[in-house]
Amino acid sequence: MTDTTRIPPPAGVRGTIQRLNALFDRLVPADLVQLAARVFVAWVFWLSARTKVDGFAIADSTWFLFEHEYALPLIPSALAAVMATLAEHALSLLLIAGLFTRFAAAGLLIMTAVIQIFVYPQAWVTHGLWAASLLVLMARGPGRISVDRLLRLDR
Repeated sequence: MTDTTRIPPPAGVRGTIQRLNALFDRLVPADLVQLAARVFVAWVFWLSARTKVDGFAIADSTWFLFEHEYALPLIPSALAAVMATLAEHALSLLLIAGLFTRFAAAGLLIMTAVIQIFVYPQAWVTHGLWAASLLVLMARGPGRISVDRLLRLDR
C-alpha cells in the first residue's frame, strides 16, 4: 500500500506556483479582502452622499446638479436627487456594517451603472473598480467580519 500522506510537492515551475499560491492563501485572508472591499467602496459612496446634504436637508447644489448636469432621462431630477442621496447614505452604512451586504452591493452596483451610462461615461476605469469590488461582495458575501455573519444571514 502506498503512503499518500507524504507525497512531495510537485517540482519545477508548476510546483513553485502552487507553493506561492498556498502562501498567498495564508497571507491574504479572504475575510480581509471582503472587509476591504466593503469599507473602501462604501467610503466612496458615503463621501458622495455627504456632499449632497446640508445638515439634514438636501443641498441646493444637489438639486441644481441633478437638474442640469446629471439630467437622467428616465426619472425626474428631484426624485433622482432624493433617491441617490438616501441610497448612498443607507447602502454605504449597510456595507460598512456588513448588514444585508449582497443587497447593498447590488444597489450600489445599479447606481454605478447609472452613473457610468448616463452621467460620466468617460470615467469607466473608476466605475469598473467600484463594480469589481461590488461584484466580489455579491458573489462571495461580506466575510466573517460582518453583522451578516453574526446574524447568520450570509448563507
